[in-house]
Amino acid sequence: MEDYILRVDNLYKEYSLGVIGYGTLRKDLQSLWARIRHREDPNRKIGGGQDKTKPEKFLALQGVSLQVSRGETVGIIGRNGAGKSTLLKILSRITAPTAGEVRYYGRISSMLEVGTGFHPELTGRENIYLNGAILGMKKAEIARKIEKIIDFSECREFIDTPVKRYSSGMMVKLAFSVAANLDGEILVMDEVLSVGDKSFRNKSREKMKAIVAEEGRTVLCVSHNMHTIRELCTRCIVLEKGKKIYDGQTDGAIECYEKICAEHNGK
Repeated sequence: MEDYILRVDNLYKEYSLGVIGYGTLRKDLQSLWARIRHREDPNRKIGGGQDKTKPEKFLALQGVSLQVSRGETVGIIGRNGAGKSTLLKILSRITAPTAGEVRYYGRISSMLEVGTGFHPELTGRENIYLNGAILGMKKAEIARKIEKIIDFSECREFIDTPVKRYSSGMMVKLAFSVAANLDGEILVMDEVLSVGDKSFRNKSREKMKAIVAEEGRTVLCVSHNMHTIRELCTRCIVLEKGKKIYDGQTDGAIECYEKICAEHNGK
């Protein structure tokens, strides 16, 4: 039997569009009170065809299922709006699915956006300890790794400065270093290897290879850079309009993705 570290079963994510569309709390409360009393919405424009009290529904994910084995490096690719970031946010427990189930068999460490998981008022050093605590690590465990994290981040000069004063490049370097060096069995990353200066990007790619080859950790990586996907991933998933349309070899996934892009651009 496969040694799965992550299982996703029939995942759906639905968003309601236009629920709050008037821009102020006062007007939203007026509209709510009118609906309760079965009166006409006082904020609805005269001649407006669309009823703002009936929000549109948007399915960001539609029945996505997948299994990830320990030590796999899985790429997730697709056009903008395909559902990639939504999937990673659900896997990282930032948002909950509308339907479906996610099962984890290890600790998950994620880096989805610059500064995600950082408290702006805390220093870089304090945020390292905070992230480790979120992963369930003890203070002594984090202390053993902190010098390695600081060295890799190239932020030692500013490590005791609140991160709200960091540039976006410094934030990326520290965030990647924290995610890559703390003890999460599953590492989830969204476009993080395409930011920062060239030398740090190269160093990060080498670190990712070492994480998989030497530490046996599992990596899920979203990127629009096909060179990065081809270099790092042995398996790749293609999403389109919230659905999984390909799951297999990386070269086949890239071919599928490029075909979708060509068809879309040809319209």
